[in-house]
Amino acid sequence: QVQLVESGGDLVQPGGSLRLSCAASGSIFSNYVMGWYRQAPGKQRELVATFRSAGSSNYADSVKGRFTISTDNAKNTVYLQMNSLKPEDTAAYYCRAAQISNPRNYYWGQGTQVTVSS
Repeated sequence: QVQLVESGGDLVQPGGSLRLSCAASGSIFSNYVMGWYRQAPGKQRELVATFRSAGSSNYADSVKGRFTISTDNAKNTVYLQMNSLKPEDTAAYYCRAAQISNPRNYYWGQGTQVTVSS
């Protein structure tokens, strides 16, 4: 069982920055693909970014060049640095860990709210 705890969500003005954190319950990054997803009210949950321990990362087109996913192995934490935030980035952000050897085995965090508004 993997537990994920997100933090860092807040209210921020357009153009501002936030860093989200997702603390995992153990050293899982070598066996799991870590991802950030988001869900806005009335919309489906969508992929924001993923990271594999080999150093590869992928981003949704809507966040490329503005968001960066990274990990701190010593802290078992994955981050999402969000810059140049836009109102359309407003959503609940969720962390997910998907097992590389069995992608149908995955875990979600509880989510953290990001609101971009003036």
